[in-house]
Amino acid sequence: MPNNYDAAAWFYDGLAQLVFGKALINAQRFLVKHISAGKKILIVGGGTGWILEEIAAVCPSGLQLVYVEISAKMLHLSKQRNCGGNEVKFVHAGIGDYQIEQSFDVILTPFLFDNFAETRVRSVFRQLHLSLKPNGLWLLCDFQVEENFAGIWQKIILQTMYWFFGWLCSVETRKLICMDAFFRAENYRLLSEKTFYRGFVISQIYRSTKFSG
Repeated sequence: MPNNYDAAAWFYDGLAQLVFGKALINAQRFLVKHISAGKKILIVGGGTGWILEEIAAVCPSGLQLVYVEISAKMLHLSKQRNCGGNEVKFVHAGIGDYQIEQSFDVILTPFLFDNFAETRVRSVFRQLHLSLKPNGLWLLCDFQVEENFAGIWQKIILQTMYWFFGWLCSVETRKLICMDAFFRAENYRLLSEKTFYRGFVISQIYRSTKFSG
C-alpha cells in the first residue's frame, strides 16, 4: 500500500526530532493555536497523534474531530494520546478511500501532500475542499524548496527523504508539489504563514471564501 508509514511508526518522531529538532513540532503548534472551541475538525495524516494532545492543550473540550490515518500502527499510537474532553473519531483509511459524510469548520493537513504525486494531490485537494464549510480554515504545513541559494541544500535533504521513505514506506512520489496554486484557484485567502528550519518548512492558514448553498 503506497504512502503507509507502518514500518516507520516506532521511530518516526525520534528521527524527525533528530533531523529537524523541534521545527516540525513548532510548525504544527503554529497552526493549532488557530483552533477555537466548538469546531468540527478533520485531521488527515496525523502520524503518531501527538498533535491531538497539542489541540487538547488549546481546547480541552468541545471539539469534534475526525482523525484519518492510513497507517494502522500510527493510528494505534494516536489512540493512546490524551485528547482531553474532545470527541475523536479515528478512521483507518487513506484519505482518497474515505467517504467524507460531513462538512468541517477546520481541516488540518500536516505534512500530507508531500507524499502524493500530482494526480493524487489534485483529487485529494478537491475532496477536502468540498468538505470544508464556507469561511472555514485550512491549516497546512509541509516542506518547501525555495528559489534561492537555500534551495540547494533543501533539495538534497528532500531527495534523501524521498529515497528513504520511498524505499521503506512506498511513498509514491519523488517530487514536491507546490500547493499555493491549488488554493489560489479556489480563491482561498491566505491569513497567515510562518517558516521554520531556515525556510524548509512552512505553515499556512487559509480561509475558504466559497459561498454557502
